[in-house]
Amino acid sequence: MARLTPMMEQYMATKAQVPDALLFFRLGDFYELFNEDAVTAARELEITLTGRANGGVGGDERTPMCGVPHHSAEGYILRLVEKGYKVAICEQTEEAGAAKGIVRREIVRVVTPGTVMEQKGLQAKANNYLASVVEREGSFGLSFCDLSTGELLVVEHDSEQKMLDEMLRHQPAEIIVPFGEKTTPHAITLRDLLACVLTEGLEKTHNLARASEVLLSHYGVMTVDSFGLANRPQALCAAGMLLAYLDVTQKRNLNHLKMPAYITSDEYMTIDSFSRRNLELVETLRDKGKHGSLLGLLDETVTAMGGRLLRRYVERPLANRERIEQRLDAVEELYKNLLLRDDIRQLLDAVYDLERLVARVSYGSANARDLQAIGSSLAVLPSLKGRLESAGAPLLKELGQRIDNFDEIVDLIERAIVEEPPISVREGNVIRDGFDEYLDTLKTASRDGKRWLAELEQQEREATGIKSLKVGFNKVFGYYIEVSKANIQYVPETYERKQTLTNGERYVTPGLKEKEALILEAEEKMVDLEYQLFCQVRDAVSEILGKIQEAAESIAAVDVLQSFATVSIRRRYKRPVLNNDDRLYIEEGRHPVVEAMLKGEPFVANDTLLNTAENQIALITGPNMAGKSTYMRQVALIVLLAQMGCFVPADRAEIGIVDRVFTRIGASDDLAGGQSTFMVEMVELANILHHATPRSLIILDEIGRGTSTFDGISIAQAVVEFLHQSPKVGAKTLFATHYHELTTFTESFAGVKHYSTHVQEQGDSIVFLRKILPQAADRSYGIQVAKLAGLPEEVLARAREILVDLEQGGHGHETKPRIAEAANTPVSVAAPSKPAKPTAQLSLFDAAEHPVVDELRKLDVMRLTPLDAMNLLYQLHQKAREE
Repeated sequence: MARLTPMMEQYMATKAQVPDALLFFRLGDFYELFNEDAVTAARELEITLTGRANGGVGGDERTPMCGVPHHSAEGYILRLVEKGYKVAICEQTEEAGAAKGIVRREIVRVVTPGTVMEQKGLQAKANNYLASVVEREGSFGLSFCDLSTGELLVVEHDSEQKMLDEMLRHQPAEIIVPFGEKTTPHAITLRDLLACVLTEGLEKTHNLARASEVLLSHYGVMTVDSFGLANRPQALCAAGMLLAYLDVTQKRNLNHLKMPAYITSDEYMTIDSFSRRNLELVETLRDKGKHGSLLGLLDETVTAMGGRLLRRYVERPLANRERIEQRLDAVEELYKNLLLRDDIRQLLDAVYDLERLVARVSYGSANARDLQAIGSSLAVLPSLKGRLESAGAPLLKELGQRIDNFDEIVDLIERAIVEEPPISVREGNVIRDGFDEYLDTLKTASRDGKRWLAELEQQEREATGIKSLKVGFNKVFGYYIEVSKANIQYVPETYERKQTLTNGERYVTPGLKEKEALILEAEEKMVDLEYQLFCQVRDAVSEILGKIQEAAESIAAVDVLQSFATVSIRRRYKRPVLNNDDRLYIEEGRHPVVEAMLKGEPFVANDTLLNTAENQIALITGPNMAGKSTYMRQVALIVLLAQMGCFVPADRAEIGIVDRVFTRIGASDDLAGGQSTFMVEMVELANILHHATPRSLIILDEIGRGTSTFDGISIAQAVVEFLHQSPKVGAKTLFATHYHELTTFTESFAGVKHYSTHVQEQGDSIVFLRKILPQAADRSYGIQVAKLAGLPEEVLARAREILVDLEQGGHGHETKPRIAEAANTPVSVAAPSKPAKPTAQLSLFDAAEHPVVDELRKLDVMRLTPLDAMNLLYQLHQKAREE
């Protein structure tokens, strides 16, 4: 085998440190990739793949390679990270002239999907979380870190479902699992569910002792009690494993990371992943976009920080009445005080993303433009602080008081940084004149030297008579005098030829060499000094990083509150009345998102009354497209808005604090998980029945429709009975169904009330009036809805014949179904001359009683557990099939 060159030996040794990352290896002005890394990068980046002939000494094989310029590498790196790759950046860590042998190179950073710091790789109003998870004996510890803002959250859960819900809420870009556990069932579930990068943590960093050591060392504290995690070992392990991973991959100061904050469940409403999806809280079901979601409607935030906090408010409404009222008081003042709200919005408009800016300062990647943005943002805070402290709402006052004074750092940045600084901080032109005396001296020397060069050019033109003579500069030859070939004969003997060009010659003179040395020395010192001065200013900002982060938190909260007020005014929302009882009363409620989407058409408002006594379950019947789902969703969204601290789309709303919102809406297969529509529905339903409480709100839409009619109606009725009669549940419930038999079966239930969507018949057609009436529907109008959907007339005509046949008994001679008989005759495409007289929807149980029905009637459902019910249902299903 051919011996490797020293450079390739260095590359191979470096690559061995990061086997799971693409290695960007700095060679001069390029980052080069070799072997499989080169093949992968060339394919993903669509750049040329070449070969290196001298990969080995004495060998004929060519080493695959590709490269990108170092000045534009950021874009290429981010493209690879977006595709799920990790990229290790290896830099030259000593000057080529100072090296003895090959130049020393080291990995300075590993960029992964969860550790992106570059602005171009981040969404302004969304967090980019790196997560970790540790499981021991059924207990899950989780940690979430947004490196770009410094946020660090931890939590423990006692079930896999709760862990998955937490992961789905935070949507991490990358998840760290313990060393050697990347192929466990939990890890595979996470990878498939979240479609994110799964990474193994460092060996032993997830055990309690090592995790504690990492945390104590990073934050400089003596005991884990400082974090409030003494009795939460799994959460502590997850946080320690995550921090150890960051230390190894980032290789720099991470002082901007805040102390771990534990996610408490008691203070917040619980919304599982199914309900977040069904209610389209942060993205739509159809295209996964923000527009059309509740978040998209509410987002009138001015700052990126406010946008990120708004998303957290939407996903985690409060369950503490006192805190909700504080938010509502603040929103009400902003709602009523137009001048205050406009002043705040105007001031916020001048604030940049302070959270991410100061994170880059601590990280060491902030440039002069970042410092300038920090300075201009901090400069408006005294005015914002004054307006907030003058407000009447206690929360606004408190947020104003948490904003510190930053006059000194603002003055330092204004004096130090030029008005329009360049992107790079290593090429000069960053520091203002007058900031440093020695720098001013060097600048004067540089300017005088360049002035001398300009004068020299004019003098030499006059002395030689060569009008085209010019003085130039390049990095290879320094300063020179260039003369075209046509004028070479006029060149004085004192000129020394330096370079021959196609169209001329370049010369130097003793005087030019002497001045060049002075100018270049001044410029070199000037650039180095400017960078040192810039770092001093950056360090001064880093010293007050915690105060800036606290101010940023207040700014974000104010931004969310003014966003709530702005939307409430624009959409005519009203302040809800909160109470601690079980009553939910909504007068003229509207669906916030649907109402906003309607163009020139008024939204039909509806009332709602629910409690845990005589109005516990609202059983809603009516045709498809008539508005049942919209109505139920709007009730849930109004409750969520109220507990976020926002006004609601209703003329009046009285809301007893809800601890959980559950929804089972819509039908979808889980093909990846191997689950049918019906199984998905049953899994979601089981989750609701196991976890709902009397303080919960449940939204159920057409339970049981994914299976046979008898199975479906049996499940639907059993669920209604369980919700109504189980003392552990007793939750307020909106239940939409097409099983009209339920309205008969539940007439004796004191807590069940019947409602329907108002439909107006016009011959063979219907008009949806979208109004919820306090009565049960007797028809589903399926054929009329099919007509509206555009089904062919011959299909509709045949459907009418079959419907009449079913309504008349459904069987002919020798018990053969009439449907089958009719199907053997030609289908008439003509519509009936007279529309059939409307009849009540056929009851499934009008025919001779089936043995399964008899067994159902004899059941004592109140003695059945949910598991017993499911087993019994399976047995009855088998009997029905055998019959």
